[in-house]
Amino acid sequence: VQLQASGGGLVQAGGSLRLSCAASGRTFSNYAMGWFRQAPGKERELVAAISRGGGVTYYADSVKGRLTISRDNAKNTVYLQMNSLKSEDTAVYYCASGATIGLSIANGALYDYWGQGTLVTVSS
Repeated sequence: VQLQASGGGLVQAGGSLRLSCAASGRTFSNYAMGWFRQAPGKERELVAAISRGGGVTYYADSVKGRLTISRDNAKNTVYLQMNSLKSEDTAVYYCASGATIGLSIANGALYDYWGQGTLVTVSS
C-alpha cells in the first residue's frame, strides 16, 4: 500500500491550501481515510477523517468550519481543503487509511497505513 501526500507549502495566516493524497496498492473504496498532523514537540493528532463512501466525516474541534475532507474513489484520492489557516495549523500533515467504518473513523488508532507527510507552514 502506498499513500502519496502533496500540496503542502508556506502560506500566510488566513490563506488556503489544498492537500491531496493518492493511494495505490489496495482497493481504495474499501477503507476509511484520515488526515493527521504533527507539530514540533507535539503528538500526532487526527484532524479529519472520512468513511469509505464519503457519507460520514469527522473533524477535530480545532479545525471544524475551516478544514474539509473529501474523497474521489474513482481517482483513489483523498483531499483536505484548508481555509482560514492559523499559525497553530503549522505541522507535517499525513494521510492514512484504515479498515474502520461509521463513527469509528474518529479513532486514530485504527489507521494502519501512512503516507510520507507534507509540511504546512502558516506564517503570522
